[in-house]
Amino acid sequence: MSESVIDRVRKVMTAASISQAAFAEVVGLSPDKLSKSLSGVRRFTSYDLARIADFGGTTVDWLLTGREPLRPDVAARTSASSVDERGRSQLKDLVERFTTAHEVIDLLGLSPRLPELPGVRADLKRYVDQGAALAEDALAALAAAGSPTVSDLGTADLVHALERAFGIDVAKLGLPDGIDGAAWQADGFRLIMIARTKVPTRQRFTLAHEFGHILARDAQDLLTETHLSPGRQKDLTEVRANVFAAHFLMPRSEIASWTGEKGITDEQLTSMVVHFQVSPSALAARLTQLGLITSETADRLRGLTTQDCHWLTGQSDLFEARKTWALARRLPFRPAQLLYEAYLAGDTTLRPLAAYTGQDVDRMRELLEPEPAPPEDVPSGSDMDEGDLVFQP
Repeated sequence: MSESVIDRVRKVMTAASISQAAFAEVVGLSPDKLSKSLSGVRRFTSYDLARIADFGGTTVDWLLTGREPLRPDVAARTSASSVDERGRSQLKDLVERFTTAHEVIDLLGLSPRLPELPGVRADLKRYVDQGAALAEDALAALAAAGSPTVSDLGTADLVHALERAFGIDVAKLGLPDGIDGAAWQADGFRLIMIARTKVPTRQRFTLAHEFGHILARDAQDLLTETHLSPGRQKDLTEVRANVFAAHFLMPRSEIASWTGEKGITDEQLTSMVVHFQVSPSALAARLTQLGLITSETADRLRGLTTQDCHWLTGQSDLFEARKTWALARRLPFRPAQLLYEAYLAGDTTLRPLAAYTGQDVDRMRELLEPEPAPPEDVPSGSDMDEGDLVFQP
């Protein structure tokens, strides 16, 4: 005989090892209502189940269906061989935060319909060609959505563009040491995590690289990336994602506008690093692949840093601004907005939103439900009219 919702609620009670009366109190039900619900006379409301799930450390979906929460295999695909168990545990906790929020939103029927994604072209067999074609299709989709060219978008604006046009949640967090980024996708859920860093160009390339994995459907299991080196990956899916990132961030058509009869000058090279917001190494690899610079020029370019290029072009302030953004924490806004709206509507508790944002639930309640301030004492007197201003020292 299959389990019912009542059976699974009883399992939560048994695991908690508390009396039925105590359980009713902690989940906010009267003993009478809980008794009637457990006997089948009264149905558990969605709000009841949300509170029971919060208390039991499970999901409403499990209480209703018995389905275990959807979780990726954190160790399924990782290039982070140096990441220890502590780092893997930290990464698992981060993924748990996003997947739990997604499950609550989905259960409440609030999940937005995700846009269709471009995919790998079936007629292309070489991974290099697939990556280039994916980038072409992604750029066309952005243009169709009214987005400016990628090089004209700062990374913050590029993140917003990817979220709007492709339905990808992008988080910028303190990832475990050694991990530059991660990607995961499931039905109705697309996630990219990029590490906070002092190197904005590495972060931008990682974002594009993970985006390539999402479009190629490589991220059905959690993918993590460490120390991305354009042109040096051996795994073919990594090669494809790197080629995608290079073509996406530095389209051939835009690079062509920088070439003249005498080729590309050193001054132009440094300006291109700033314009395309890529590292000198990434630009050197791309221009070499296009046959636009010699190996000697590429080596000379690789000897510079991104900061050097900004300084040489008189844009050191721009570099500092980009670095400041790259270091800041960012959570995708859409899940937070949906959870907050569900809380205001009384469809869920505040706990899912607090867990998603990493806030203490009591502290968040204080912020969202502040106690009304007591009225200040107003001086009385016959000389004061009702509309007079009162100035307090």
